[in-house]
Amino acid sequence: MRWDAQALERGDSTAALSADSPAAPALLPLAGLVRSVSTPDFAGITFHEVTAKSVLNKVVAGSRMPFEWTINPYRGCSHACVYCFARKSHTYLDFDAGLDFDSQVVVKINAAEILRKELAKPSWQHEHVALGTNTDPYQRAEGRYQLMPGIIGALADSGTPLSILTKGTLLARDIPLLKHAAAQVPVGVGISLAMTNEELSEAVEPGTPGPRARLKLISRLREAGLPCGVMAMPILPWLSDSDEALDSLFGALAAAGATGVTAGALYLKPGTREWFMQWIAREHPQLAGKYRRLYGSGSYASKEYRAWLAGRIRYFKDLHGFSGSHGFSHRDLDGGTDHHDAREEEAQYPAGSIPDTARHASARRAGGQLAGHAGIAHSGAASSSSAQPTLF
Repeated sequence: MRWDAQALERGDSTAALSADSPAAPALLPLAGLVRSVSTPDFAGITFHEVTAKSVLNKVVAGSRMPFEWTINPYRGCSHACVYCFARKSHTYLDFDAGLDFDSQVVVKINAAEILRKELAKPSWQHEHVALGTNTDPYQRAEGRYQLMPGIIGALADSGTPLSILTKGTLLARDIPLLKHAAAQVPVGVGISLAMTNEELSEAVEPGTPGPRARLKLISRLREAGLPCGVMAMPILPWLSDSDEALDSLFGALAAAGATGVTAGALYLKPGTREWFMQWIAREHPQLAGKYRRLYGSGSYASKEYRAWLAGRIRYFKDLHGFSGSHGFSHRDLDGGTDHHDAREEEAQYPAGSIPDTARHASARRAGGQLAGHAGIAHSGAASSSSAQPTLF
């Protein structure tokens, strides 16, 4: 593959988001910029290679996330998911949250080298580090830059637990490395998959491997003895929330061997909301008004809708044997009414996606080997006589 450097030009970061407009060039200077690269193999995408001073990111105080540190080797994402919650983060780099997020990808080319230095500091406490919390570490560019093997190796060698959340089937390349890491430290693996409809997936997440490919990846991870929780988010109102769609999804996840599932409705934070609403108005104009009414001026669907969806998700999770795993995405359904409570769900990660540090410690004390078995299998199928909730 030939990669040609091309100079950056100043652009207008205030341009309105539009799928029909070309991506705005990056504003100079981009910290640590080495060069910007484009290639016919990634048509329409520019990679901005930078040298980072630090790659370990401390999670903000008070967060309900089940980890305190993250690593994002890439900023921006060629998966181009129209619903991606991380879109607004691209504006911190003077890119826009729309087409720039999909097409202007920042690559921290020295990520593994800097990480090893950070992990070697006496102050490092070997706390769980999560990857894939903002943009996908296994987006297509990883096939070229191959940053993840160095990152995984650095974390495992330092005795640091790690987790990975991805839609990218490039993860399969690193299964042997992850098995080796899981024998050294607790490892969690999560796959994001919220639909089995290939056509819908191609429309809303056009740069992402399709559902069949991700289901196969789940099976490969489980066959390798690795855990694999699934984040079945977002469930899209009127597009992927029917009984047929949910039954297909949870049935497929059970057949693939997922260790747990967390599911929830579309979340439209600022930056994402504008881009998604443009997409709905263009591709499904008959739903545009319904979405505006359902979400009002906020980021969450109405509580009535979330309560209905919670019932359907519980029903199909029980039906397909996931009754013992984490449930629905909005914990305010049991009493709270504000968005603060609804936000708590984002800290609910499915079994297998977060390192089981207690199990690892027990195995070490017993002198045993983990050999990659860091997950918890889902329970057996529930009785088919479960009562079906009233439909919305």
